[in-house]
Amino acid sequence: MRIAVLLRDRCQYKKCNQECLRYCPIVRTGVEAVVIGDDGRPIVSEELCTGCGICVHKCPFEALKIIGLPDELREDIVHQYGENAFRLYRLPVPKDGIVTGILGPNGIGKSTSFRLLSGEEIPNLGNYEKPPSKDEVLDHFAGTELHNHLKRVFEKEVRTSIKPQYVDKLPNVFKGSVRQLLKKVEGRMTIDEAVPLLELDEAINRQMTELSGGELQRVAIAATIMKDAEIYFFDEPSSYLDIYQRMRVARVIEKLAREKQVVVIEHDLAILDFLAENVYLVFGSEGAFGIFSLPRQVRSAINIYLDGYAKEENMRFRDTRIVFESRPPRSNWEQFNLMEYDTIECQYPSFHLKVEPGAIKIGETVGIVGPNAIGKTTFVKVIAGALKPTVGKIDSHFKVSYKPQYISPDFDGTVREMFNATVKDFFESGFFQSEIARPLTLKNLLEKNVMTLSGGELQRVAIALCLSREADIYLLDEPSAYLDSNQRMEAAKTVRRTMEKKGRSAMVVDHDIYFLDMVSDSIMVFDGIAGKEGLGQGPLDMRKGMNLFLKNVDVTFRRDTDTNRPRINKPGSRLDREQKERGEYYYTG
Repeated sequence: MRIAVLLRDRCQYKKCNQECLRYCPIVRTGVEAVVIGDDGRPIVSEELCTGCGICVHKCPFEALKIIGLPDELREDIVHQYGENAFRLYRLPVPKDGIVTGILGPNGIGKSTSFRLLSGEEIPNLGNYEKPPSKDEVLDHFAGTELHNHLKRVFEKEVRTSIKPQYVDKLPNVFKGSVRQLLKKVEGRMTIDEAVPLLELDEAINRQMTELSGGELQRVAIAATIMKDAEIYFFDEPSSYLDIYQRMRVARVIEKLAREKQVVVIEHDLAILDFLAENVYLVFGSEGAFGIFSLPRQVRSAINIYLDGYAKEENMRFRDTRIVFESRPPRSNWEQFNLMEYDTIECQYPSFHLKVEPGAIKIGETVGIVGPNAIGKTTFVKVIAGALKPTVGKIDSHFKVSYKPQYISPDFDGTVREMFNATVKDFFESGFFQSEIARPLTLKNLLEKNVMTLSGGELQRVAIALCLSREADIYLLDEPSAYLDSNQRMEAAKTVRRTMEKKGRSAMVVDHDIYFLDMVSDSIMVFDGIAGKEGLGQGPLDMRKGMNLFLKNVDVTFRRDTDTNRPRINKPGSRLDREQKERGEYYYTG
């Protein structure tokens, strides 16, 4: 079976010479395998296309994909958005008493599956011109678990509650205070029950427009669990949250699953591993198609995802395996200090930050961990020279490249034009193309307007721009935000590889343990009272730093025997107790 997909956001039909039409060998024989539609964009006939791929390679904007899929998938199509448009094959099925996880890249139908399973959209089974009725959809899935689920949804026998992916858009949807929003959804839980559960005491009387990303996320989760429903869907519940909040939310969702059906899309592999029992892997091509696999036990699913090859489906979806080190990086690393600093203090009317004396070595990548609102970003801004400390000073004789936590697109032009305007020489270098652009998959973003980029696209561009500037130290604040699991791993490797090859230093603030495990040589640990006072310690070697940090979180990790990836121990389990007694919360080797 062959499918043709036009990525409409990439198709710059006013800037090309219709290469897809002119170079098609079938069109040259007089057969209309490719025609130009009324909107100026090409339409490819999947029946007439021979799959030669010439149009794919000739398109200057890589807007066309011609993909061969197994014939047996023809009967598994669940939804298609139009001619030469995205299509989804198979769907997950929620289960009683467990958290069902979904793992896969961005842009291959995970959020679409939520809309279909909740009844927000009706599956069209690939017939986008004349969509089937609900009864026809049920007939198609007769005898399957999905039939039973959709029948209950269509007949409104079950209610669903969905936590959306993009919580930063909530203030645009609802105008008012947090209390007013939660009051509207009271059902299974009251405001008084939900607020302490998700630590919303300080936010409850504030306006939605005044909330941070982490607060918006917790409000969205609270609103979701408060509703009286039978099936709960959580789309990326850990975004914006620190590790403390992620664990708290994970325990809330895990408890909910004991009495309700729960489905979770999550890119933080450590949290997904802790949360889910069964996981559906989603394979495919961004913007083109997605295929849900059969459910697997969570450990097996994540290991397959890291390996990049699914044996049962005979599908390779990554060129190389993602590898974790089982032992901490060497602590006797001898290198000159790039920067030394004495005690740093920042005093504000309602917040006080103190950072103990420390040093950053040349070529060292320092991970920075700790709760939200504890001073991590403040310290990074002090290093960047954007803030002046109340006590102490930072040597200003070195160059800094800074990627802030919240990225706002302020360049009116394409990504290519932005790079040419800011880092033209480096942008055209072979190093940029091989070590930064390729792993961050920037090629398809270059002709897009910066103002129209999605959160994940903007994040990748911001990381690349930060690494492209000439600097002595690179500061990246939450670079994993908005990225899917695979993109996070590639971004971590890109940062680390760039520092090693350039011989430069970096400081990386993040909440994803896997990301920090891959990128860091040492760790700074921040602790204190959120919004009131913070204390920064380090840089410390990885073993000491991770033990200090995770002791504060009260979480221990073990290592997977096949992949060496970190796995959260169940609280109170034998391994959890033994590691706490030894004081080894992370590296057990």
